[in-house]
Amino acid sequence: MSNEAEQQLISIANAKVELNNGIELAYYDSSLSSPVDVAESGNVIVLLHGYCGSSAYWERVVGALSRTARVIAPDARGHGLSAASDDEVYAMEMYAGDVAGLLEKLSIDKACLLGHSLGGYITLAFAEKYDERLSGFGLIHSTAKEDSEAAKLNRDKAAASLQQDGIKPFVDGLIPKLFAPEHAAARQADIERGKQIGYATSLQGAIGTARGMKQRPDRTEVVKSTSLPVLLVAGAADGVIPAESTFSAAGEHAVRHLLESSGHMGMVEQPEELAAIISKFADTLKK
Repeated sequence: MSNEAEQQLISIANAKVELNNGIELAYYDSSLSSPVDVAESGNVIVLLHGYCGSSAYWERVVGALSRTARVIAPDARGHGLSAASDDEVYAMEMYAGDVAGLLEKLSIDKACLLGHSLGGYITLAFAEKYDERLSGFGLIHSTAKEDSEAAKLNRDKAAASLQQDGIKPFVDGLIPKLFAPEHAAARQADIERGKQIGYATSLQGAIGTARGMKQRPDRTEVVKSTSLPVLLVAGAADGVIPAESTFSAAGEHAVRHLLESSGHMGMVEQPEELAAIISKFADTLKK
C-alpha cells in the first residue's frame, strides 16, 4: 500500500499547519475540497474525534454538513496524522489550546465546537476558557462529569497496558466495545476500520491522553451556566458513556437527542441521523 493510500485509511485530513506552540496538526477542511460556497452563512463547525480515533471518525457526516457550513475536523495531537509531543500528561486544556491555535491559524473568529467522547472533554475545556470563540458547542457520546474512582483506576490500567504491550493490543480490545453489542456482527467492517484508525495513535499520545482524561475536572457547571446553545447527543446502547451521563447537565438551553440504534459511535452507526441533528442545531446558530 502506498503511503498516500495508508494516510487516507487512517485520516481524512487534507491539510497540515504548524501551530504557534510548535505542534503540527493535520486537519480536514471542507473549504479545500467542496465547491459549495458557504461564506454567506458564516457557519463553521469543528468536529473533535474520540480517544484513539482521528478525523476519519467523521467521514460519513462531513459531506452532509459541508453543504451549509465550513467543516473543520482535526486529528488531535498524537492521533491520526498529527504530531505527538513528549508530555507525560495530555491535559484537556492542552488539547483545547491546540484547537484555539488552529482556529487562529485559519482566521476563524467563531465556531460551533462538537466533540465525540474525548473530543467532548476537550470541547468543555475550550468552552470554559475560550467561550467568546464559540457560537455554540456540544457533546456527542460524551459527558461533563469527571471520572469515577473506578474509571480513574481503569485509566491507570490502560496506561500500564499500553506501556507494556503497545498500541495494537489495546486498540484491538477497545474498538469492539464502542459499537452497540446487538449490531456487532453486522459491524465487523466498521470495527476493523476503527482498529486501523486506532493503530495510528502514537504510543505517547495514547498513554498521555489516558492520564489527561483521568485528571480532568467535573465541568457540569460549564454546560449548566453557559449562555450558548448546547447540543447533547447520546446512544441508547452506549456501553461507554450512558445517555444519562451525557444528559446530566442539560438545561433549557440544551437540545437533547437519543440515537436509538447507536452505541458509542453514532457518526458511524447512524451517520445520516447524526448529520441531520447537527445540521438542524447549526442552523439555529446562523446570524
